[in-house]
Amino acid sequence: MSFCAFFGGEAFRGHFEPGIYVCSKCGYELFSSRAKYQHSSPWPAFTETIHADSVAKYEERPGALKVSCGKCGNGLGHEFLNDGLKRGQSRF
Repeated sequence: MSFCAFFGGEAFRGHFEPGIYVCSKCGYELFSSRAKYQHSSPWPAFTETIHADSVAKYEERPGALKVSCGKCGNGLGHEFLNDGLKRGQSRF
């Protein structure tokens, strides 16, 4: 399952089959379906990455980090701090 640019509807928002989500540009592993959950946003939501280096991040604004593929730099969206399923958990 590859991440793509979020133009229009996101194909994997309601997809909950077991698998690994990878970068659409280089194929690097980003997220597991085990870390995916239903969220009110129009994009897929995950609680954690597969590898410590799956994504690169920088602070875009307080509470939100800009996220890109840790291997090739392809833009993936954001990490929202303290907006995950559990207290103190992030949402990707």
